[in-house]
Amino acid sequence: MKPWRLAVSSADEAPATAPILLHGDICSNLRAAASLGYDAIEVHTREDAALDYPAIEQTMHEWGTKVCMVITGRLNTEGRCNLIDDTPYVVRAAMDGMKQYIDMAQQLHADLVIGWVKGNIPPGGKRGKYLDRLAKNLRELAGYGGERNVKLNLEVINRYEVNLFTTAAETMEFLEHYQIENCYVHLDTFHMGISECDPAAAIRRCKGKLGYMHLADNSRCYPGSGQLDFQKILGSLSEIAYNGYLSVECLPEPDGWTAAERAAAYLKNLLEK
Repeated sequence: MKPWRLAVSSADEAPATAPILLHGDICSNLRAAASLGYDAIEVHTREDAALDYPAIEQTMHEWGTKVCMVITGRLNTEGRCNLIDDTPYVVRAAMDGMKQYIDMAQQLHADLVIGWVKGNIPPGGKRGKYLDRLAKNLRELAGYGGERNVKLNLEVINRYEVNLFTTAAETMEFLEHYQIENCYVHLDTFHMGISECDPAAAIRRCKGKLGYMHLADNSRCYPGSGQLDFQKILGSLSEIAYNGYLSVECLPEPDGWTAAERAAAYLKNLLEK
């Protein structure tokens, strides 16, 4: 079996339209993940959430599961902050919020995903100006994270949802050009099925810089329920010696528990081959 560990998406609460499978406080989600055969959970939460860190630490120890990743999307979707905004106080709020997330991740012994909070380039905006601004802010956050042993992962999202970092190649070119340390790529098979011509080639393009992997099928339901070739995807991950988590972030259909259970069974079967 490959050295990959399985994780599953979790949140305190989420609508049925969100790709979140476990709902509840972090301790209960850690226990549920263990019962389903997962090694870890990723946590979708706000940057100012009041967490009981001693209780979480105890639960991780007792159940053998951990928090592998903190997801920062709510700072944008709820807090309306982003890292490239033209309004200075919006960017300052985004930077402050991201540092709170990094502090949280440090307490949880986890890393960080940067997705929607990076922002979108406004219509007619000069791309270079916004990339320079993003690089400057990411460099500061990456340094802050590095001091706290927290890695930053830039999420690649499909072109229908964002206009920045929509392919692996674009994201890698950004990292190579700006040379930001402690900053990696986060790929998602659902988004790759839309924006990548060859998902396996996209994975290979990220060799040495792939920090996190989301798994969902082409319909965004659980892996194995649709058309994506996960055997080929896992083969590409093995080829580049990826050693991070395989995290199931998919729609809760027919329900969260069943989707998580079926995803774990399918992926473990592939990993054992």
